[in-house]
Amino acid sequence: MKKLTTTFKQNVKIIVAVGVILILSAIVLFMNGRGENTTSNSSRKTDTEIKLQQLLSNIQGVGSTDVLVYEGSEGVRGVVIVCDGGDNIITRSNILNAVSTALDIDKNIIAVYAMN
Repeated sequence: MKKLTTTFKQNVKIIVAVGVILILSAIVLFMNGRGENTTSNSSRKTDTEIKLQQLLSNIQGVGSTDVLVYEGSEGVRGVVIVCDGGDNIITRSNILNAVSTALDIDKNIIAVYAMN
């Protein structure tokens, strides 16, 4: 027991340093965990995406849809739509017209793909 106490007293600085490192590591892990939650929250659908998805699903031939709207500091920068009817040229045209009108954007920043 005396040897253990002596060893502890001689290595107090090392023990404190290891403790500080463990605490800092726990803080970093906690902060990263919060960052992941923020990321997953940001991966949720925006109101614009939800409204577009609902709008498009009501258009004949579109079927099931998934919508991604990329927004920059100056507004919508691009839209990607994946849907069941994305391989039909008439449906694609209807989607491009609807999204372009709804978001007041050029059709050249809208991409429509067929869902598999």
